[in-house]
Amino acid sequence: MDSEPHASPAFFVLGSQRGSHHDAEFSTVEDRERADAKRCPECGGVIGMRTWLPPYRVELRLLGATPGDFLQSHGAGADLIVSQRLADAFRAAGLVGLKGFDPVEVVRVRGKRGTSKDADVAMPRYFAVTTTFGSALVDEARSHILRPGPFDCDYCRAVGTDGINGFTLEPGSWNGDDVFEPRGLPGVRVVSERFARFVTEHGLTHMTLTPTERYVWDPLGRFSPASGE
Repeated sequence: MDSEPHASPAFFVLGSQRGSHHDAEFSTVEDRERADAKRCPECGGVIGMRTWLPPYRVELRLLGATPGDFLQSHGAGADLIVSQRLADAFRAAGLVGLKGFDPVEVVRVRGKRGTSKDADVAMPRYFAVTTTFGSALVDEARSHILRPGPFDCDYCRAVGTDGINGFTLEPGSWNGDDVFEPRGLPGVRVVSERFARFVTEHGLTHMTLTPTERYVWDPLGRFSPASGE
């Protein structure tokens, strides 16, 4: 008798938990120079923002009571820092996909209204990390993604995105990384089911995990129902 087919692995979009007890974000300090952006190994096209260079010094804006384990930079959210608790647990668990783990200096902490909070906040140690690109490929036929035009490169597929109303990854394209930006959606951080369990088991904070099939990014309102319908 044939064995039952294995279920496809689940994937989640990693984001910040806005409005939570641990809500915070950061801005880089003295960020005058950056390395060149990552480029596609096939076409040489840009597939990300320019890379943050050391020394890693930040100003943290505290929106909740205490800062969380996962913080993104203010604005586009290209830069990422994680707490020592997350960094140590990530490496101990043998997870892969985050690189760097370079120490970060928090030079000041400000509250919601710009007031200094340095004296009355317990600050974890933070580390700057980057995310692997290309560990899996977006399945265009089974995803709902608005593109501004056709792909110039079938490897990176970095043509841009006007909106996302759920997406999936091509079966068999995933290489096993636990945190990555898939080919076709650079800048979107995707995590494995193993990483999702890891977050729950360790009680890590300030993270949302949205199944890729339910992830919506709709800056132009293209997926909203028309008024009156």
